Amino acid sequence: MAAEPSGELMRLVNGYQVSQAVHVAATLGVADLLTDGPRTSDELAAATGTQPRALYRLLRALAALGVLHEAEGQRFTLTPMGAGLRSDAAEPAGPWAAFIGTPAHWQAWGDLLHSVRTGESAFRHVHGTDPWTHRAQRPAESAVFDRAMTGLSRRAADAVIAAYDFGRFRRIVDVGGGQGALLAAVLAAHPAARGVLFDQPHVVSGAADVLRAAGVDARCEVVAGSFFDAVPEAGDAYMLKSILHDWDDDAATAILRSCRRAMARGGALIVIERVIAPPNEAPETKLSDLNMLVNLGSQERTRDEFAQLFATAGFRLADVTATGGVVSVIEGAPA
Repeated sequence: MAAEPSGELMRLVNGYQVSQAVHVAATLGVADLLTDGPRTSDELAAATGTQPRALYRLLRALAALGVLHEAEGQRFTLTPMGAGLRSDAAEPAGPWAAFIGTPAHWQAWGDLLHSVRTGESAFRHVHGTDPWTHRAQRPAESAVFDRAMTGLSRRAADAVIAAYDFGRFRRIVDVGGGQGALLAAVLAAHPAARGVLFDQPHVVSGAADVLRAAGVDARCEVVAGSFFDAVPEAGDAYMLKSILHDWDDDAATAILRSCRRAMARGGALIVIERVIAPPNEAPETKLSDLNMLVNLGSQERTRDEFAQLFATAGFRLADVTATGGVVSVIEGAPA
């Protein structure tokens, strides 16, 4: 029987409670503690340093939501959904869950009304600076964010690699590639390719372990810098995953022009991002668009908006490939 409209609306209204409950479980590492089998709430409380009764109340709520399963004696196990919170999950959700409940991010979303009224970043309004500067001054928060970005790249990697042929490229430059999770997966799938990981110094400083774990460190150069100044030259593919949506059109155009100047003759631009769907479809991407507004005053884009952005920067939109996940591969060629 379908839920009544008023009941469904109330479920949406109270969605913040679910976000925080999953955030706390991810921060405490509950899923990893359940990897080897059932444990009681008291055992989990001892392992996480939490108040036993309060933790039980959290766990039973998550069990009612399908993240955990509660058996007799307040014993809990992971469900297939909850397994996505494990640190070794193939498509990890835990790092993102740990990030979205952090005070800085949470408080910015609490001021969504400011963004809607002004079209400006609520994060800057609340914290007095942009997210990049805020995290650069707070290494612990920056580490949580970097793990979240690595987790999202791991979630997208298999779908992107299955949908798009990277095998035709010899030198792939990952612009704003974070700690290299996606580039590592691409290089592992294509042993003849070499890569260049490019991001800010404090970001790429954590890349060595990621590249080594994937067995591609010998084929990947790590370069630090700003994509507004210049990017490594002579790549035949320039890959930007979840970069352009962080910036308004003027800044995004500047990033793309940096790639255009550095690109080898006949090179390709590979943008991996969400594409806004037609009206009444794909709420996840449209909520991500609001996230961009709240945090950075930026946006997700439609296919036509990508085409216009590319044209302004000296590219033409060559193709858009759906991956089966939330992102698409938007390919550009020099105009």
